[in-house]
Amino acid sequence: MQSVHLTAGMEAPHFELPDADMETFVLTSQQGKKNVVLYFYPKDNTPGCTMEANEFSEFDDDLAKLDTIVIGISRDDCLSHASFRDKYGLSVLLLSDPDARVCKRYGVMVEKEVDGHKKHAIQRSTFIIDKRGTLRHVMYGVHAHGHAQEIFNLIKELK
Repeated sequence: MQSVHLTAGMEAPHFELPDADMETFVLTSQQGKKNVVLYFYPKDNTPGCTMEANEFSEFDDDLAKLDTIVIGISRDDCLSHASFRDKYGLSVLLLSDPDARVCKRYGVMVEKEVDGHKKHAIQRSTFIIDKRGTLRHVMYGVHAHGHAQEIFNLIKELK
């Protein structure tokens, strides 16, 4: 299933997706201005995803000082994102990719077997994109706990 496998040094695949307020976010709008931490997660309001979003939100101010924004993408709809954001006071930007179009471009869709049925799910993955739009770090299959700290450390090293 994982047809695309991105690597550091490649140009980040461009996309436009709606956020929790149904405003369109355009990745290229950040070029020349901000580094982007783009993380893909399976589902709003699940324990691991909630932990990851909360941890990224805690680093929001520190990352902002380093010209970096954090964006989470899942297949949940905008309304789900809005309630997830509001419930936990998340500061990360949550984007909706219901048809997994962007998930596929980043190679984060995997086939899982659940109760004897195969289904496609998002593999928790993170991409660090620099101000030029280049992938600097590509991490597939990450663990939620402590991940934001790891990413923050990598952003501090970006030149």
